[in-house]
Amino acid sequence: MDGLRDRDPARIGAYTLLARLGAGGMGQVYLGRSPGGRLVAIKVIRDEITDHPEALARFRREVETAGAVRSAYTANLIDASLDAAPYWLATEYVSGPTLGGAVAARGPLPPETCRGLFAALAEGLAAVHGHGVTHRDLKPQNVILAAQGPQLIDFGIARAAGQTALTEAGFAPGTPGFTAPEVLLRNEVGPAADVFALGATLAYAATGRPPFGAGEPAGVSYRAVHEAIDLGGVEPGLAALVEACVVKDPAARPSLAEVVARCGVRAALVEDTFYAGLAGLGEAVPQTPPPRQVPATPEGSAVPPAPAAPPVGTHDLPTASTPHGYGYTPTQTAQPAPAARGRTAPWMVAVAVGLVVGVGAATAFVLMPKEKDGDSAAKGGKSPAPKSSTSSSAAAKGAPAYAGDKLDRSLWSSATDACNLPSEERAGDGFMMSLSDPDHPENTSPTITFDNKVKIGIRDKYASADRKPYYVTVSVKSPHDIDPSTGKPVEGLLTENRVVGYTSKPVDLYGDSDSQGWNWATYPDDFQTWVKGKPHPSIPLANDPGDWTVEFHHIRTPEDYTSIMCGGFTAK
Repeated sequence: MDGLRDRDPARIGAYTLLARLGAGGMGQVYLGRSPGGRLVAIKVIRDEITDHPEALARFRREVETAGAVRSAYTANLIDASLDAAPYWLATEYVSGPTLGGAVAARGPLPPETCRGLFAALAEGLAAVHGHGVTHRDLKPQNVILAAQGPQLIDFGIARAAGQTALTEAGFAPGTPGFTAPEVLLRNEVGPAADVFALGATLAYAATGRPPFGAGEPAGVSYRAVHEAIDLGGVEPGLAALVEACVVKDPAARPSLAEVVARCGVRAALVEDTFYAGLAGLGEAVPQTPPPRQVPATPEGSAVPPAPAAPPVGTHDLPTASTPHGYGYTPTQTAQPAPAARGRTAPWMVAVAVGLVVGVGAATAFVLMPKEKDGDSAAKGGKSPAPKSSTSSSAAAKGAPAYAGDKLDRSLWSSATDACNLPSEERAGDGFMMSLSDPDHPENTSPTITFDNKVKIGIRDKYASADRKPYYVTVSVKSPHDIDPSTGKPVEGLLTENRVVGYTSKPVDLYGDSDSQGWNWATYPDDFQTWVKGKPHPSIPLANDPGDWTVEFHHIRTPEDYTSIMCGGFTAK
C-alpha cells in the first residue's frame, strides 16, 4: 500500500481516496472510503486507453463478471461508472496478506493448515463455478488470507459461460507454473483447469517453492506440460491429493467436491492457530489524508498542480502487460519502495479484486482482428514492397544492433498450427503477423509448404503517429539443431532446436513501417545468427525440411528481449 501522489485525484465518484493499492495493465487501483465509511477498492481505467474499443469492452465485461459472482469467497462489486471517462469500478476491500507473501514471510504451511486451506479454496472455486464463471488465474498471489477466511481475487481473465473471447495476439491466459497443460496447448479452459491451478497453489503453500521451478516463463510452462510437480518433503497424503489435481489429463482430475471430501477437515480454518497468525499480517488502513497544500512561488502566486500522468509503467510492475499498457496484468500488488522510506514490508499488503476480463489465445500464433481495408497482407494477399531491414531511422533512434542467440523452447507444429509455449510478453491488441511466399504472394502459411524464401511481416493495427519507439526483431528457427560446419542437422542425431535461431535486424515497429504500417523481412536474406557478438549466415530452408518456428520479440538490448508472438511454416 502506497501513499497518494500529487497527481492522484482526491475523490473518485462519491469515494474519498486514501492510498494506492497497486497498478495494472489497464489502470490504477486505489483504497477508498464511501460517504458512510465503508472501505472499497477502486480501479480507474487509464486515460490514454479510454478511446481504445477493445480495452473498454474488456472493462465492461469485467464489471459484468464481478456483478455475476457473489460468494463468501470473493469481494463483491459495489459500484461502477461506465458511461463516461473516467471509467471505474469499486469492490469490497479485503485486508490480509497474499498466500504468496505469507509463505515468503513465515515459510511453508503445516499439513493440517494446508488441508484446511485446500478445502476452503475448493469450496470457493465451486461457488464461483456455480455462477458459470471460471477463474483462470488462481495462484498464491491471488489468494488473500483474510481473517474471515481465504478470499479469491483478481478474476482478471475470468470468463462466464457463453462469453466470446476478445481477440488478442500472443497471449496465453493464466500464469506459468499454475496454468494447466490443456490451456497452454489447446486453449481448453474449464473447471478442470482451475483444479490444476488449485493443486499447484497448494503445492507452493506446502513447500514454499514454485511448483514447476523458477526461471523463464517458457521453461516453466514447458515443465508444467511435460514434467512432474515438485512435492519434495510434503506429507504423503497431502502430496497424493495435490498430484491428483495436477495430472496432465483434465478428465482424470477430481471434482472440487471430491477435493473437499478428501481433505477431511474437522474444524473451521479460522480456528487454525497457524492460519490466524498469518491472517493478522495485513496492513493498517491509513487515515483520511489532510487537504493538500499548494506551494507558492516567491512572488506569492500559486504553483499550478503537476499535470496528470499515467500510473506506474509496465516495467515497474511485477507482471508483464502489453507494450502500450493495454490489457491484462495478472496480479495487482503494491510496489516495493526503498527501505529509507520506512514503509511496511511489501508482502504485508492488503489486496482487493482486480478484474480485467481480457481473454486471449492459448497458442502464440496470431488471431487476426476483424479485417479492415488495407489488411489483405495479413491474409496472404499481395503486400507493398518491403522496406530495407537496415533502416537508418531505426539506427538513429537507438535500436539495438542485433539479438544475441539464447535458449528458446518454443516450437511451432503444423499439426496444431500453434506453438507449444505461450509468449513471454503479451502483444498489443492490434499486433498482426504475415507469412507469405515472395515468389507466390497469393500463398500464405500454413496452407503451403515453403521451398525457397519466406516473407515475414509485423504490424500494429492500432498504431498512431505519437507511439514511442518499440523495437522488434524476428527470429526464424529450424526444426533441429544445426551443425555449424555443414549448415545441416547433426548427422545421425536429430535434436529439437532449443535456441532462438536466425534473427532479423531490429526495427522500430512504428518508425520504420511502410505506408500501411507493416515492417518486413525475408528469410534467409535478412537473417543471421549472432554468437558472442559475431554474425553467422542463415541456412537455406532445404537444409532442414520440416516445421520451422517464427517468433517476434520485443527487444531492448542485444541480450534483453522477450517473445511477443509465435507462428511458423513448413519447409520442404
